[in-house]
Amino acid sequence: MSRPDHVLIVDDDEEVRRLLGEYLERNGLRVTLAVDGAEMRRALESANPDLVVLDLMLPGEDGLALCRDLRARSNLPVIMLTARVDEVDRIVGLEMGADDYLAKPFNPRELLARIKGILRRTRSLPPGGGVAHRVRFAGWTLELTTRQLVAPDGLVVPLSGAEFRLLSVFVEHPNRVLARGQLLELALGREREPFDRSIDVQVSRLRTRLGDDAREPRIIKTVRSLGYVLAAVVERLD
Repeated sequence: MSRPDHVLIVDDDEEVRRLLGEYLERNGLRVTLAVDGAEMRRALESANPDLVVLDLMLPGEDGLALCRDLRARSNLPVIMLTARVDEVDRIVGLEMGADDYLAKPFNPRELLARIKGILRRTRSLPPGGGVAHRVRFAGWTLELTTRQLVAPDGLVVPLSGAEFRLLSVFVEHPNRVLARGQLLELALGREREPFDRSIDVQVSRLRTRLGDDAREPRIIKTVRSLGYVLAAVVERLD
């Protein structure tokens, strides 16, 4: 029998921690609770979670700083929780490396759905049956097995889990315009909400990784009012 997925919840609100923990456990997940950054780091070392649910507003180090620190050391998926309605906070969270965000108050079922969607895509194996595990595009190589992006000069460029999943979607559909809703569904497993800019932020981060000029991108191009397209020939290596 496979072990249950393990989620670390970091929130300084005791009631929120308790309610979310109980709900996720009732739905088959293993849960560890932390109140701040210090407890989060101890849990990361001892509990080995599969995903972190991280509140933005925490005592001491806030969620943005913790997410940035975590992303510098790990590709562990992160869902950011925020009580703020300002979209800027959500965008900054994604820019710090969060895979997704959810604004409070929210239905715990929505959090559960996003956790399962992200973990399902994070753990999806590279396609087999004669389909390549390495692809090359515009001089770059994406290692689908090791989840590494290799620059034309051979330098390995780190990717977050969300960035890897999004780039994988692009290389699977080269030279095809993909709407933002399609990208959200394929990369994160959820539908796009009104005014949702998470894909735009992730595309911006990918362009930075690829050295693609945001003003005149050559690799991932914007198609006005439609979405984005990977404008490159994709060569399957093995």
